[in-house]
Amino acid sequence: MPLVEHLRELRNRLSKGLLAIVVVTIVAVFYSEQIMSFLGDSVPKCGKDEVSDGGNCADVVFNTLTSPFTTTIRISLTTGIIVASPVWLYQLWAFIAPGLHKNEKKYTYAFVATAVPLFTAGAYLAYIILPISMKVLISLTPEGSGNLLSLDEVLDFTTRMVLVFGVAFELPLVLVMLNLTGVVTGRRMVGWWRGVVMGVFVFGAVITPTTDPVGMLALAGPIVILYFGAVGFSLINDRRKRRKNPDAELDDDEASDLDLAPESVGSVEPVSAVPGLPEQADSSRASRVNGYDDIT
Repeated sequence: MPLVEHLRELRNRLSKGLLAIVVVTIVAVFYSEQIMSFLGDSVPKCGKDEVSDGGNCADVVFNTLTSPFTTTIRISLTTGIIVASPVWLYQLWAFIAPGLHKNEKKYTYAFVATAVPLFTAGAYLAYIILPISMKVLISLTPEGSGNLLSLDEVLDFTTRMVLVFGVAFELPLVLVMLNLTGVVTGRRMVGWWRGVVMGVFVFGAVITPTTDPVGMLALAGPIVILYFGAVGFSLINDRRKRRKNPDAELDDDEASDLDLAPESVGSVEPVSAVPGLPEQADSSRASRVNGYDDIT
């Protein structure tokens, strides 16, 4: 296919993906209030007769005149991108897939089939611990002060937590893919476990905004478990590779044993001597060596 045809196909597939996003975004506008309520449920809101005093509850408000409009558009567009992701991801895959080999397609299918559940699990875990994080943050409010939270900030906080947890759950999958491609061995990953565990807990303490250990453990604990699962998979995969490769245990400067004996089915037969070639008819060629000319 020439370059112009590739560009035309890319344009068509991008148009289909954008059309799906636009359609879902328009539908999400009519349900934007329910979506904002769902994302803002983690905030302990004050009741009708309850006053926001100290860290007991918070009032969620819009700070500017255009905030309701911009928040609705942003929430609807985000919903459209997420809900329509199967469509535009398929269009992207359909454009790239013809240029991939069979084994590359196999690895891609396995990566996507594992990445989606891992990201979903991380996002769901973030949504579970969000109310705890919100309560801890609001509890730091001194007595005599109230909490007026902007809905934009609440939605940004929720989205950031979901993305951080979802992406963090992809770390073991990246290590497994590096092992399958031969970049990292399972034995080397075992040697990293102390630094990885320490780094994961430090990352969990820094990335979660709460000062309590609940958020840190909720993020770091599952990642550590998934990491050791990736290590176990890598060790099994390395052992499988060694069984298939008899020279895998050799050092880089060690030569493997070569069996030069020809083999037949069930037995080893000696090779008969090769009969000599006939003498050349023309004995006057200057290039003849040992009875044969240069071409022979």
